[in-house]
Amino acid sequence: MYKIFDTVDEVSRYTTQRLLDKIRTQPTATLGLATGSTMEPVYAQLLASLHNSPLNVSKLTTFNLDEYIGLSADHPQSYNYYMHQHLFNQLDIPEESIHLPDGLTDNIDSACQCYSNAIKDKGGLDLQLLGIGTNGHIGFNEPLTSFNSRTHVVELSEQTRIDNSRFFNNKAEMPTHALTMGILDILEAKEIILVATGKHKAQVMAQLFHSSIDESLPASALKKHNNLTIVLDREAATLLPEQVCKNAV
Repeated sequence: MYKIFDTVDEVSRYTTQRLLDKIRTQPTATLGLATGSTMEPVYAQLLASLHNSPLNVSKLTTFNLDEYIGLSADHPQSYNYYMHQHLFNQLDIPEESIHLPDGLTDNIDSACQCYSNAIKDKGGLDLQLLGIGTNGHIGFNEPLTSFNSRTHVVELSEQTRIDNSRFFNNKAEMPTHALTMGILDILEAKEIILVATGKHKAQVMAQLFHSSIDESLPASALKKHNNLTIVLDREAATLLPEQVCKNAV
């Protein structure tokens, strides 16, 4: 299902409402969370909504999609730091209920297996929030990642490193590898919301719409999911067929 809005603010308000509905109806939900510039207005709107109409979030469990290898949790460009700055520091979720891959783990294989197992032990993800890379990656699952993958190490593509290096003052600090939740972990979520905004996402969203389900475009795996919502602003939807845009308001 596509939902297309005129502005980023409307996208954020709709996505926030979906998150709030999940929290209200399922206070013990397990949420899969994403990072990146697309999510910042979503988390800002979520915090504003919870400030105006408080909900008990203390029983939630969260799992983030990914983390850079080599960055400590307090590094300003780590996703652990991002999540605490943009969300967790202002929410009453116990730290032990917050899960992110460990970018400094000494045993990567064990850490990956434990991460996927921890998701399974919680009964899977009740709702997974996703962004999408310009090359179609979800999480850090780059093109040609197996659709049967669990949490694993990925070498970041040149395109991903170019896209993300803008966040680093010194582009040489941009990591080459990351830990990411696998595509199968994502697909096993009971509900998925994919959010994309801006003109720079228009090409990949058109590619996703027209593509077959193929590992060369990781996000195409989402077409196999029976409870997927794709939320776009007008700019990200620019290259979609006119009829899709008409039906998605």
